[in-house]
Amino acid sequence: MKTAKRALAIHDISGFGKCSLTVALPIISACGVETTVMPTAVLSTHTGGFTGYTHRDLTSDMRPMADHWKSLDLKFDAIYSGYLGSFEQIEIVKSIVSDFKTENNFFLCDPAMADHGRMYALFDMEFAKKMAELCSLADIIVPNFTEAAFMTGEEYKEGPYTKEYVERIIKKLSDLGPKKIVLTGVYFDDKQLGCACCDTAAGEIEYCLRDRLTGVYHGTGDVFASTLCGALLNDMSLKAATQTAAKFTCGSIERTLEITPDVRYGVAFEGELPRLIKELKRDE
Repeated sequence: MKTAKRALAIHDISGFGKCSLTVALPIISACGVETTVMPTAVLSTHTGGFTGYTHRDLTSDMRPMADHWKSLDLKFDAIYSGYLGSFEQIEIVKSIVSDFKTENNFFLCDPAMADHGRMYALFDMEFAKKMAELCSLADIIVPNFTEAAFMTGEEYKEGPYTKEYVERIIKKLSDLGPKKIVLTGVYFDDKQLGCACCDTAAGEIEYCLRDRLTGVYHGTGDVFASTLCGALLNDMSLKAATQTAAKFTCGSIERTLEITPDVRYGVAFEGELPRLIKELKRDE
């Protein structure tokens, strides 16, 4: 009997704003993958542009949840972690990887902690070192340029970039230990923006660039990484999965521009899900 693949998504959950688990769960599920969730915190809204939001930390629940799943002998085809709010949560995710990682599944880590040359509020460079340790356990990592520079000790630079700089960053990321790398925010001019992906076993760096869309949109990193995870679980190659994730993310932004002027609300990925399902060629 054919069974659905199962992913474990470890993220916070914002009641409003479309990021983290509120995008990971529907997107990975739409990819035909059963999605188990481990909330690390619950917020009323995401923190980008909103004030007065509520926040409840769930660190104390994470290990007991994992222990219960272990007692049930649950298996996962992928473990996918995103924003982690403390050193303790990083250590807990390390233990979860130790408990549930096998030769037949993968751990995808999105080291969500920094952007535009700055660490997120409450984080410092010591946190970047700990996140680098977590990335060393991963099969696939999805950092942006800021996160990549901070984890590797490389000087952060604003783009446009040179291929030499991109390839140096990727080489340093590969030295951390992950098997596959997708570096986001790559651009060589003002016309296109995208990613560089590398399977360290092959050593070849491939680029996926699309026409640049103006503006900054909350949650797009989570949309991209969630789609990448779902596409990989549909047995796509790294390059094909990266292209699929980039296409879906851009399509979601374009749809957002058509229906809402307030980018704080997140991108309108829901209307793009039928196209994603069709592209994955799922046979229902």
